[in-house]
Amino acid sequence: MIHAQIRVSGQVQGVGFRPFVFRLAHELGLAGWVRNDNEGVEIAVEGARQQVMRLIERLQSEPPVMARVEKVTHEFADTKGDLRGFSIAASKMGKVQTGIAPDMAICPECLAELFDPADRRYRHPFINCIHCGPRYTLTARMPYDRINTSMAKFTQCAECQHEYDNPDTRRFHAQPNACPKCGPRLKLNNEQWQEIVTGDPIAATAELIRTGHIVAVKGIGGFHLVCDARNDQAVAKLRSGKQRQEKPFAVMVLNRLSASYYAQFPEHEASLLEVSERPIVLMNKSETCDAELADIAPGLSSIGLILPYTPLHYLLFHELLGKPDEKDWLQQASHLALVMTSANPGGEPLVINDMEARDSLTGLANAFLSNDREILHRCDDSILKWQDTAAAFIRRARGYTPRRIILPFSGPSVLACGAWLKNTVCLTRGNEAFVSQHIGDLDHAGARNMLDETVDHLCHILDVKPQVVAHDLHPDFYSTQFAQTYAAEHSLPIYAVQHHHAHIAAICAEHHVNEPVLGLALDGVGLGSDGSAWGGELLLVDGADFKRLGHLAPLTMPGGDRAAREPWRMASSILFDLNRNEEITKRFQTQSGTETVVGMLQRKLNCVPTTSLGRYFDAAAGLLGVNSIQGYEGQAAILLEGLATQYGYVAALTQGFTISADGILDFHALLTELVDCTDAAYGAAIFHATVAEGLTAWVLRATEQNKIIHVALGGGCFLNNILSNLLVKKLSANGLNVLTARQLPPNDGGISFGQASIALQSKNKGV
Repeated sequence: MIHAQIRVSGQVQGVGFRPFVFRLAHELGLAGWVRNDNEGVEIAVEGARQQVMRLIERLQSEPPVMARVEKVTHEFADTKGDLRGFSIAASKMGKVQTGIAPDMAICPECLAELFDPADRRYRHPFINCIHCGPRYTLTARMPYDRINTSMAKFTQCAECQHEYDNPDTRRFHAQPNACPKCGPRLKLNNEQWQEIVTGDPIAATAELIRTGHIVAVKGIGGFHLVCDARNDQAVAKLRSGKQRQEKPFAVMVLNRLSASYYAQFPEHEASLLEVSERPIVLMNKSETCDAELADIAPGLSSIGLILPYTPLHYLLFHELLGKPDEKDWLQQASHLALVMTSANPGGEPLVINDMEARDSLTGLANAFLSNDREILHRCDDSILKWQDTAAAFIRRARGYTPRRIILPFSGPSVLACGAWLKNTVCLTRGNEAFVSQHIGDLDHAGARNMLDETVDHLCHILDVKPQVVAHDLHPDFYSTQFAQTYAAEHSLPIYAVQHHHAHIAAICAEHHVNEPVLGLALDGVGLGSDGSAWGGELLLVDGADFKRLGHLAPLTMPGGDRAAREPWRMASSILFDLNRNEEITKRFQTQSGTETVVGMLQRKLNCVPTTSLGRYFDAAAGLLGVNSIQGYEGQAAILLEGLATQYGYVAALTQGFTISADGILDFHALLTELVDCTDAAYGAAIFHATVAEGLTAWVLRATEQNKIIHVALGGGCFLNNILSNLLVKKLSANGLNVLTARQLPPNDGGISFGQASIALQSKNKGV
């Protein structure tokens, strides 16, 4: 007989770990206790050595579905036989060192109960258990106990309390546990915010959707705007209200069979739809998609699909499908498709409560399906797509935030404040990095306020006081100004980190590569260390240090940042360079200001040079007539990729690029070829093939010159599947170890993580 003190760390709170240990200990005949504490889960057991060892082994091999066990440690001592039975002890407070569980989709067991007329939670829209439901978005502080969540105000009824206390149930210590008697309540308000009290609010909501109305529906991380995706008038009204004429909408379908009506996908993509995190998944459209969902993803080759993840979603589908009573209705294919888009006006953060919904969504939504369970933290849906051999993030938020990322080094806590676009913040604790949910673009006051709120929340819930602050080089970014103010108020050292260095450092840190790396950083724009606009960079990165080995040949942006929104301006720049400026007004006669742009180019007035690959994409789209004015960020590049995918394989253009002795990669010959190209799809295909060929040659030359085998690919351009897949294939075939973003997006959503990594390494070096 032995006594063991066991420590389990990782994502082990809010995932049913204590009930799991309780049942395991009883099965193995062990005495003792288990409790949450500041470091994770602590266990004390007494029993036969063989059984104790079996417990330790199973803690790692059979954890609950939502758990992520990172380490199990134990110490043995002689037993005095003091422990009797096995219990769940009260949580022990202290400085928090544990992980926080993200929100998860409803589990199969709860889903079965939801539609079982004999179950007391039949049609209860807040059903959950230890395996599923909200976690992060309703947690105020750690440890994860009901009193520390927004469920604290709901006192459990006798039946729920019995389940909560009973180790034989799935709701044993399930903190959001509730039922129709004692849990949150739905309420449906009309456009005047008067509650519709007659009948079932879910049935009334379904009828509104069925008849072409838009309903704001409160979910786990915020409100969604919901309408019938097959109703062109409803979709058009939603586009007009959100002032979102071209950007695609996400669509919710019942299951993978239903998804196959609108997308074509292999098995691994289908499985990505069904994971408990329930992200939006970008998939190739089916042949009939555009006919059935005409205005959902206009001009694109892909569509964003998501499966239901809350009980309420499933109840809405059940109502809209006519309340089928077949037991297998959840597995049957259905054409029903719902627009499920974030409820936020014009780039503002996601709406999370009735007051915000009333202020922001009145006039846009015809009704509001809300409830009295408070959302404490906004969290958009995550967006992923399959790229090469793995899933790649486009947006990392609900379901994945705030899972920690383990760093290859440790040090003082760093607060990194991210970039301007697709902002996130990152907070480190020892060798752990916690990247926030997607905050958004900081050109809106609401997003700036959300950055402030998110920093406060992460510091509070992780019980961390930052000791170092990091930010982007650009002095005009709100994130930079916030960082400088925060550092000054707290008397902290501060590090300015070059944008593309941060892109590459993020890739290196997640792959735990500590040796010199060749970094290919390709994006829209980032302020360079020389004060110019970078975006197509070849860097030699060695931890906190980097050297610029080369860059793309500069393009001229007539009108500065405006050229990034208007690809016809980038195309005009190319025509001017070719002495064909008389064609500018003819080609772009529908655009206002063509003569002004010609004058700018002639006088070199407000013509900003940039090395950005993103602007090369814009120039190509403008020259090919694919896109003249971008309706949303990256639209030109996305449309080009879609056309190239549609066209298929072509060989790279012979002599489509040059590489100078000083490391400048020039694609002007490629753009010249596109000027007179009359087949936009062919032009898009040859553009992708030639850019990939040129980048490969550029990287191979640099790796040979610098004797490096690791190549990191970072920046928003690597969300382009064609470009990313070609580069990985070509570089790997030449014996290089190619590193790509996997735990975070390659775009600016991962910048804060890279900033934190560089600041931490700089601080450790004493810089």
